[in-house]
Amino acid sequence: GFTDHVALGNEEWNPWDADEKNELAASQQRYEANLKMINDARSHLEQTSLRVQIWGKAAIGLYLWQHIFGGHLEPGDVTAQWREGSQKAGKTYFSFLTGPSVVPGYFSLEAEHVVLVLNGREPAKIAYATQWLHYAQTLMETRKIQHVAVVLLGNEQCNNAWIQPYLKRNGGFVNLLFVTYDYAFINEEDIFQWPLGVATYRSFPVVEPSWSMLHDPRSYLCNFLGTVYKNSSRETVIKILKQDGLDKLCWIAAREQWQPQETNASFKNYQDALLKSDLTLCPVGINTECYRIYEACSYGSLPVIEDVMTPGDCGNSSMYHSAPLQLLKTMGAPFIFIKNWKELPAILEKEKKMTLQEKIQRRKKLLEWYRNFKAWMRQKFINTLENSFLPSDK
Repeated sequence: GFTDHVALGNEEWNPWDADEKNELAASQQRYEANLKMINDARSHLEQTSLRVQIWGKAAIGLYLWQHIFGGHLEPGDVTAQWREGSQKAGKTYFSFLTGPSVVPGYFSLEAEHVVLVLNGREPAKIAYATQWLHYAQTLMETRKIQHVAVVLLGNEQCNNAWIQPYLKRNGGFVNLLFVTYDYAFINEEDIFQWPLGVATYRSFPVVEPSWSMLHDPRSYLCNFLGTVYKNSSRETVIKILKQDGLDKLCWIAAREQWQPQETNASFKNYQDALLKSDLTLCPVGINTECYRIYEACSYGSLPVIEDVMTPGDCGNSSMYHSAPLQLLKTMGAPFIFIKNWKELPAILEKEKKMTLQEKIQRRKKLLEWYRNFKAWMRQKFINTLENSFLPSDK
């Protein structure tokens, strides 16, 4: 309080008056500007908060939810008829439903935006997937939902023509498609490549790296446990290993018949092989990309990948020219890529000479890359949904 003032006629003169008025006006403006900012932010948040419900109707959904999103499911029992989870990520609240009891019309619809996880690998699976698409289409037509994205376990030869009519670009209602394998139609606009991931249908777990996984010496140079098809490169691998006596240094368990169901013992055996060998051999099957690649990464065993295109319609897209495995290559996967298994003896000779310290560094690099890869895929998935589903500010 300044009380001293000089009377000038009837006016009281205050040397601070003009400044005070300006300050008051400026402060009022700041207050109003802040209020506007807060209100804008609030309405922007309301406007940009997405609620997305993921319907996991293929095992690949568990890779998306548990491995890429790091999400949990209740109940924990993998055989439960109904499992669910939720999490907030980016501007989006995600809820996830899976299990045999999740059937069209028999669960509550809690979001206007839906991600449908489907299996399109063979005709029977496609017929089932189509029922779900028709259900989603009905919900779209009756304005119950606004947007649909599909995560598709594609066909191993990339014969995915059946999904094309459902895409918005072709007059359908599906905004976005995330699809496994090197599908030629990937354009990074509405069709994106998605990783195959681990065999969640055989309950392959989320593996947390441990000290011993990183630092312990491993008993085997390499492993290959799997089905050996007649006249396949897998036969070649076994022959090459046996010729040079290298099969004694590697954990090799070949079978002639593919077995969809693991026993507890065979699964434990497989996990041990990954954990106890420095390299995991990945000869091509029906497609170059296989669960084994991601499972080996989980245990810090470096994948040695046969880098050849398999027969079918997979291949280069307008976006990528590095098929096969263009997604992994684009993301800088630190794997060993070979064109011919004749290169294997030289690779194993080099392995023998590596120190434990060098192997520890390599494991760290692999595990860190895999963690970053999953985080990147999660971020890309969220950004893609938000950019497509949220109203633009234009």
